[in-house]
Amino acid sequence: MQSALEEFLASGVLAFMLTFMRIGTAAMVMPGIGDSFVTSRVRLHIALALSFVLTPIVMPYIPSPMPQLFALVHMIVIEMIIGLLMGTIARIFVIALDTAGMVISAQSGLANAQVFNPTEATQGSIIGSLLTMTAAVLIFVTNLHHMLIMGFVESYQMFPMGVMPDTGSLAELMTKAVSTSFNIGVKLASPFIVMMLLVYVGMGVLSRLMPQLQVFLVILPLQILMSIVLLGLVFAAIMGAWIVHYQSAILFFFSGSG
Repeated sequence: MQSALEEFLASGVLAFMLTFMRIGTAAMVMPGIGDSFVTSRVRLHIALALSFVLTPIVMPYIPSPMPQLFALVHMIVIEMIIGLLMGTIARIFVIALDTAGMVISAQSGLANAQVFNPTEATQGSIIGSLLTMTAAVLIFVTNLHHMLIMGFVESYQMFPMGVMPDTGSLAELMTKAVSTSFNIGVKLASPFIVMMLLVYVGMGVLSRLMPQLQVFLVILPLQILMSIVLLGLVFAAIMGAWIVHYQSAILFFFSGSG
């Protein structure tokens, strides 16, 4: 009985460690929990708690019998790579809002206005920082973090434990995620692109009719004002559309069909 208990403890600890390598690594970089304004200690505690809770669910995917030392180290490295991949994909679709913010800022004449973005710990556009901070709140309000965690668990079907994914498939997956994220960002910024296109056409016509007038200097304050008013009108629609796109992207990429 003592040997059975020792074997159970050894296998349980190993299963927890392997689960933590994938789930914990993904949680450390996923949006919301893995944002830079969340301290490393808090992120570590959340990753440990998630790994502890999800270990019984992941147990059927743990290889039996347990591998030897070198094979175990190889498996740990693979699990960290897969976890980093899943967390990065989840974050890429939040960057779509940053892309939309940069496009909106460029169209609004605010491209040079930079602020500190706490979600990415870098300098970014004002509008992009507003959108990404709102996205971090919406992820928890709409319980999308539950979908992310479920996606991490389902990743064991897409990426079996201990099997190194094909590098070509990983590159294709990341390329598809980046292109989809960029496409979403441009779609979210499309009202501003259309508005500024009409404004520029009007400025061109006005400059032809009144060559002595410095049209670009006169129109810049109006351009900023129109962009702020339009942002106030479509902000809720932008975030609602992003939530729908984000949910669809997570289901697509984490369901094994990506």
